[in-house]
Amino acid sequence: MRDDAAEREDAATWSPLNSDGWYAARDAATALRDALLRAGLERDFPYLRADLNAFGHGFVELGRVSPATAERLAELLRTALATGLQRLEENDGSTSDQGAGKD
Repeated sequence: MRDDAAEREDAATWSPLNSDGWYAARDAATALRDALLRAGLERDFPYLRADLNAFGHGFVELGRVSPATAERLAELLRTALATGLQRLEENDGSTSDQGAGKD
């Protein structure tokens, strides 16, 4: 029983670098940062960071943003969603057209 306790990590030895949650949050924050850079919004999200909660679950903190930044982000999301839906419709149309010629 004493050996089991010695093998477990306690609060003094635990590190976020040993956590899958930390790496998932860091990777997600990096991906978001890169997208914000491409959109020219890198200065508008000064609080963007990866973090862990008390349970070791990773999360990405976006922080506070100005109303103008929130509107810009909303517009980017609307545009991305519309573009994605348009591409899906185009792909569905080309697939059904190809299938119609085979009969």
